[in-house]
Amino acid sequence: MTPDAGTRAGRGGRSLIFKAVRDGRPYPDHGFSTKDWALIPPRQVRLDTMTTTKRELALDALLADDSTFYGDLFPHAVQWHGELYLEDGLHRALRAALQQRNVIHVRVLDLDALMPPTPVG
Repeated sequence: MTPDAGTRAGRGGRSLIFKAVRDGRPYPDHGFSTKDWALIPPRQVRLDTMTTTKRELALDALLADDSTFYGDLFPHAVQWHGELYLEDGLHRALRAALQQRNVIHVRVLDLDALMPPTPVG
């Protein structure tokens, strides 16, 4: 993957699709099940405010007509230390970007609120 994997050309220069592209999750395991995620109402999130947790995507998942048939209709993101990480639904987010949309509906789990930092001392 090239260093520019998270960018695309825009008017007058380059604009980001995602804030950054990572390989793996920097936050602790939250243990949320599919049913737990379903309890979180989706909200609009700009694609360029999220960091992906996957560097690669199967092209067949992106192009499949039934890619949203199984599982949740909304991508899942985790807020950790003030950053937003796209955990699941990368193919949905990329499909939105290919359709020239920069905002999508995402279920956001706020780990900052669930696991506040412990004071050092």
